[in-house]
Amino acid sequence: MLAKVTSGYVLGMDAFPIEVEIDVSGGIPAFSVVGLPDASIRESRDRIRSAIKNSGFHFPDSKITVNLSPADIKKEGGGFDLPIALGILCATGALEQRQLEGGVFCGELSLDGKVNPFRGALPIACELKGRGGAFYLPEANAPEAANIKGTAVFGVRSLKETVEHLKGIRPLEPLEEQALHLPSPDPDRADLIDVKGQEHVKRGLEVAASGGHNILLIGPPGSGKSMLSKRLPGILPDLSYEEALESTKIYSVAGRMRNKGLLNTRPVRMPHHTISYAAMAGGGSNPLPGEISLAHNGVLFLDEFPEFRRDVLETLRQPLENGHVTVSRMQRSVKYPSRFILIAAMNPCPCGYFTDPHKSCRCTPNQIQKYLTKISGPLLDRIDIHLEVPRLEYDKLAAKRAGEPSSAVKERVLACRARQSARFAEKDRGPRINSAMSHRDIEKYCVLDRDAGEILKTAILELGISARAYDKILKISRTVADMEGSEKILAHHVSEAIGYRCLDRNLWG
Repeated sequence: MLAKVTSGYVLGMDAFPIEVEIDVSGGIPAFSVVGLPDASIRESRDRIRSAIKNSGFHFPDSKITVNLSPADIKKEGGGFDLPIALGILCATGALEQRQLEGGVFCGELSLDGKVNPFRGALPIACELKGRGGAFYLPEANAPEAANIKGTAVFGVRSLKETVEHLKGIRPLEPLEEQALHLPSPDPDRADLIDVKGQEHVKRGLEVAASGGHNILLIGPPGSGKSMLSKRLPGILPDLSYEEALESTKIYSVAGRMRNKGLLNTRPVRMPHHTISYAAMAGGGSNPLPGEISLAHNGVLFLDEFPEFRRDVLETLRQPLENGHVTVSRMQRSVKYPSRFILIAAMNPCPCGYFTDPHKSCRCTPNQIQKYLTKISGPLLDRIDIHLEVPRLEYDKLAAKRAGEPSSAVKERVLACRARQSARFAEKDRGPRINSAMSHRDIEKYCVLDRDAGEILKTAILELGISARAYDKILKISRTVADMEGSEKILAHHVSEAIGYRCLDRNLWG
């Protein structure tokens, strides 16, 4: 007898419906799975057999053939266990075909029949939106899928519970839509008020947060680079529903869901400098998101920037330019959204004291040059703001905290973001922030007055600024002007923007 069950599969960020066909016929007992399954799906045969028996159902001593359609998509993972088991029960008469119609089933089975969570529940729920029907998935995955309107989500704990629901013996109630819970204030959260001195760096962080600009901090050990970097997330706007949904989909695909609903805070990723290329960009036979994508809509903090492998750093080029990363394999290529604020920190030389006025640098000129060239020019060009972080003098270290709290800075950032959203309101897609402006946007919105134009012209002629760095300066100038509520970009806006490009000014001689 033939039975059909609908399931789902995620490839990259896209979900596809999978038709699971099960045929139970006479002949020598066998259990085969076709339709381009990988080893993890072929191994499911033993799990399914034990789960059916231990749930109190009869497993047929017959020839069982399972087809996963379409056959041109390579499939992996244990998410097909539940639909295959239900199909076998339907083909042997324990269920009726009509009881399976209109439902989508996903979940991995344990030997005792328990339904375990799987990766990618949220993208599948998004694919089902508006189609009607019901989505049956493990209880642990159900809250994330319940965030999608228009889909009836049922969280099941076991194969037996699923069968009893389908037969109407013990009906389950669908989960209600989960609300996006905003984070409650954390009194222990890193706050800018804890940072003494470094007013120009705090200003740079505010500019970066206001316009979504990337930033590089350069200074000797102990100058406060890491401390300042960890306070950037606290002045960023809260996640919108659309941003939370996007970021949660990435974490769902990666199998890194830690809470029961949508992410409610911006992701902050801090990989160690020993990270591999695949872990940063994403990888695997079915490529999973890497740190670059996990930081989407959030912050990627790279401490000891030059210590990262060269190939790992070069993976940042595409996402910094286009807002996504493409991972290619022999059989497929997937694209993950990767728009984040990069904040990197580095020393000016291997020993760290080249620019320190009180400690002598022990590095040779050749060592310093070699250290700095670990970061390629094209990558530095893609980082909007370069800031020197000097060592604090004693009087500032000994002074009491007198700076602004992050909450006050965040209010100004929100006001600046609101001006940008109003300006780019006609844009259909993409973030509405200054750092994401296209060349046409720059021509339209970054109009300089005469004095500002002369300052920028002088900077280009004297510093040899590249075309990309020229665009970066204009974008930063637009942000600085927005922070003052000025529609025009004036001379002091451009001067401040040029001051944020210390590496263009050949700071190290």
